Amino acid sequence: GAEPAGPPAGAPAFPQLRSLNLSGNRLQELGPGLARSAPQLQALLLSGNRLRVLPGGLLPPAGTAGGPFPLLSRLEAADNEVVELGADIAALPALKSLDVANNQLRELPAALADCPRLKEANFRGNQLKDKRLEKMVNGCQTKAILEYLRAGGRGKGKAESAREEARKKKREKQQKDGGDEEQDELEEASKLLVKVLHISENPAPLVVKVSPGIKDVRPFIVCCVLKGVNLKAGNALKRFLSVQTKLHEDICEKRTAATIATHDLQLIKGPLIYDVQPPDELKIMPLGRKEIKAKDLLRQLQLEAEEQRKQKKRQNVSGLHKYLQLLDGKDNYPCLVDTEGIVISFPPITNSEKTKIRKETRDLFLEVTSDTSLQICKDVMDTLILKIAELNRFTLENKEDSGSDNRSDALCGPVNLNPTQNVQPMNFPLVVEQVRVVDADGNLKVLYPSKTDLTTASSLLTVIR
Repeated sequence: GAEPAGPPAGAPAFPQLRSLNLSGNRLQELGPGLARSAPQLQALLLSGNRLRVLPGGLLPPAGTAGGPFPLLSRLEAADNEVVELGADIAALPALKSLDVANNQLRELPAALADCPRLKEANFRGNQLKDKRLEKMVNGCQTKAILEYLRAGGRGKGKAESAREEARKKKREKQQKDGGDEEQDELEEASKLLVKVLHISENPAPLVVKVSPGIKDVRPFIVCCVLKGVNLKAGNALKRFLSVQTKLHEDICEKRTAATIATHDLQLIKGPLIYDVQPPDELKIMPLGRKEIKAKDLLRQLQLEAEEQRKQKKRQNVSGLHKYLQLLDGKDNYPCLVDTEGIVISFPPITNSEKTKIRKETRDLFLEVTSDTSLQICKDVMDTLILKIAELNRFTLENKEDSGSDNRSDALCGPVNLNPTQNVQPMNFPLVVEQVRVVDADGNLKVLYPSKTDLTTASSLLTVIR
């Protein structure tokens, strides 16, 4: 039927709604109107209804602009009558926790393994056809279940088969020339090498102090130093920047979940302070612009966005708009300030021309901030380091090639298991230096990377700790 008259077309009815509990009703289905009405929804509780398909009608039809529920991290639908869990569950980019216990599912879609953030899932109390999977569902951790699904239910994850492939190559090579050294090299080369330098071994570790006011503005920050990056060759710098753009789109959910800033370490003077300043006092020299106050920069960006929208240029303008929205209603803005009081980063909008990365840059200072959670910062940082390691190796392997840029897509695929022979990865480990984030009294808030960080990528990364 006709939709009831409400706010003007295009404006969500419940722009601030974060959590919605519809448990214990007799709902049989939900429509896509919810995604339009409550774009900020983070938790949706639907247990004890009569839903038969999930996510079903909740998602607008494919191809509709603006993905559905960019922030939805918790979806509970236990004790329904769900017979089908659709592959489109992977269209929920922030989904962390899924509960579909005590339903009527006979199988689980492999697409669950494509949910980038899924950490906890409860599938108990469903009579699954795959009996091994049913056992796993009752006894294993979510990670193991997803690995099993990713492998198409054959008990082997992609990572496993990649390793198997490397071992097979190694065996063949050994039979051919019996050379042990080369074969070890191949085994190592099929992984990317990263060494972690501990605070205790670092004569001059960087420290980031967090001022108390930040907790109401953008509370979470994770930083580290990455040394030994090669951006000189060919299009390496271009690829490095496009990887960041891609991460901002995907894992950072158009910067709503987190924002990355990368700086040239040589141009940074520590200790750094993660601080708040009022919009008309915060001054920054944004990338490619003259020094300006934050308040004026936002106004300028707003006007540019309006202007481009009038001209109906490309869609990416609204992207800028989205970032501006993230600071709405804040009396103070977040900023990272060096020891001379210069603002080097103003998340989620821009970082500074002062610490901009150039082709000559070898050592990076990496920063990820979020107003959502610390874990998101760590996940994004893990991925960023992995991607830079992949880029670095790609650059080494294609020494002569100043290549064209359309190869950057290949980097996101599986890592090449057959590197050219002149590459000895042992000579080129990237070094990640731990950076401490401390509060005003010097108490530790975060140390990155800790023992538990950089583990998700372990099938691709050899981390020497």
